[in-house]
Amino acid sequence: MRPSDPIRSIAVFGGGPAGLMAADRLSAAGQPVTLYESMPTVGRKFLLAGKSGLNLTHSEGLEHFLGRYGEARAVLEEAVRGLTPDAVRSWADDLGAETFVGTSGRVFPLAMKASPLLRAWLRRLEAQGVVFRLRHRWRGLGADGSHRVEGPEGMLHLNPPAALLAFGGGSWPRLGSDGGWIAPVRQIGVTVHPFRPANCGFERNWSPLFREKFAGAPVKSVIALSAAGSKQGEFVISATGIEGSLVYAHAAALRDAIEAEGKAVLTLDLTPGRDRLRLVSDLERQNARLSLSNRLRRAAGLDPVKTALLRELVPDAARLSPAELAGTIKALPLTLDRARPLEEAISSAGGIPFSEIDPHYMLRKRPGLFVAGEMIDWEAPTGGYLLTACLATGDAAARGMIAYLASC
Repeated sequence: MRPSDPIRSIAVFGGGPAGLMAADRLSAAGQPVTLYESMPTVGRKFLLAGKSGLNLTHSEGLEHFLGRYGEARAVLEEAVRGLTPDAVRSWADDLGAETFVGTSGRVFPLAMKASPLLRAWLRRLEAQGVVFRLRHRWRGLGADGSHRVEGPEGMLHLNPPAALLAFGGGSWPRLGSDGGWIAPVRQIGVTVHPFRPANCGFERNWSPLFREKFAGAPVKSVIALSAAGSKQGEFVISATGIEGSLVYAHAAALRDAIEAEGKAVLTLDLTPGRDRLRLVSDLERQNARLSLSNRLRRAAGLDPVKTALLRELVPDAARLSPAELAGTIKALPLTLDRARPLEEAISSAGGIPFSEIDPHYMLRKRPGLFVAGEMIDWEAPTGGYLLTACLATGDAAARGMIAYLASC
């Protein structure tokens, strides 16, 4: 990588998807760009996210896609319309990472992993003149307004014509998103909301026997209900509680309920394909001498994991009448105590609120200083929505920077 900066280079701080996309768009437009990254390599979280299959985006229609952002749609919509899921696929194709649509509608590179795409992306950025300065950490703004950047050669004081902060959120700090930027940003008068876990697991104090026997077991084909609505899928019993895609879909609602009330309830339908009346009838036909496990297997089709979960949550289930048991199977309350720690979460909520940012992703209080990605306060479910919005805000910030420089 080139050792020196171009004269009057735009500074991009942070080498995750948002920062890399901004550098891509800026350099393709002929702007000199230097990207500063605190870690020894760029894209570390991007690589880990793609270790078991890089979910770039989703193939559903744009209106449904935008709806997945919930309350954040109002502020993210313009950026996502500027870099739609189809455009993300075209961008990946241009890098030689042809994509395909999985059975769930999620979009992946044919190679599945992130590393081939990232290597191709970095080659293009270098060909476009982007300079990479690794092991360089942004330390805030000096009294003279210069950017203080600590690197192997000491403290640098930079005065770029425009700069982008793209440091990421608060999850996976060992990969670089450690929130070290929060204090310096607050020092320049910008509000930063505390980070909270998003797309995370939740804790429940299982009995020792249940934990020992079922930790790691999947609970398949259930419907889960919370304030986020009703969603079907599967989750995993963990040693500390529950995790998995169905849990992540409810994570924001569960987290908010715990913060407000001290606990949250996820209501489970263990037999999505059977209505309650049929279940009552099937249970009534069972021999009362049979064990609860056999009655549940024959009448409701419950596997050992679901049966054990029902027993764990309703210890007197064997004494319930067929009607009561059917009601419990169709609406099993799973009480959760707390979210798993932020450092374990897939993503985070919190960061700089959109009220601090103008429509071009520039900080209102600091002309010429832009932000993008997860350091802004929004959250999205898994399924490609998070990564698409990171790329889209990086793209939108780059367009904002070009417009800003043209106006100077």
